Amino acid sequence: MRHRSVADLMTPEAVAVQPGTSFKEIARLLDEYGITAVPVVDGDQRPVGVVSEADLLRRHTSGVQGPNTAEGLMTSPAVVARPEWSAVEAARVMERHHIKRLPVVDASGRLIGVLSRSDLIQLFLRRDRAIQEEILEDVVTRTLGLPPSAVTVEVSDGTVTLSGTLAHRSLVPILVRLCETVDGVVAVDDRLAHETDDTEAAAP
Repeated sequence: MRHRSVADLMTPEAVAVQPGTSFKEIARLLDEYGITAVPVVDGDQRPVGVVSEADLLRRHTSGVQGPNTAEGLMTSPAVVARPEWSAVEAARVMERHHIKRLPVVDASGRLIGVLSRSDLIQLFLRRDRAIQEEILEDVVTRTLGLPPSAVTVEVSDGTVTLSGTLAHRSLVPILVRLCETVDGVVAVDDRLAHETDDTEAAAP
């Protein structure tokens, strides 16, 4: 199974600003491009921080004195992603740092794109038919080595329903976990039966 990576989902050629970019210019860019934050890059195109709408509002309402430029407004250091990361890795970083956008950098640390929460949502807009085919071909047949007829896979709005009878009970949770990792899957409804309970024999 090949899961879509940050490189697959990110917006390339990201809008970015320099440390000396003014408050008003940053506000104009956010409005013009319909984005909520911009990375701040140095002369080598390496992110040194991020300026968000919240940063602009905080400066406007707090009365704090300081440079009214990206350098004085930004949150630093920038939290960044790598293009080879999985979507799950990127989502966890966003959640951990309570941010909505991640600058994406290459091996040398230079900006190559931006990944936003809306980009990640694309995973859950994947067609049900594509999800069903991946589960049958990659999970059931290629990974577990089962005949496609062993499992009935139905997908509706990203929810996968599994039914059928497997030879061993121990395969059931494995199949469910593998289905949960398929891009676009929202939930898995396990209705699987089994012929042999090999879990009792394995218990001490």
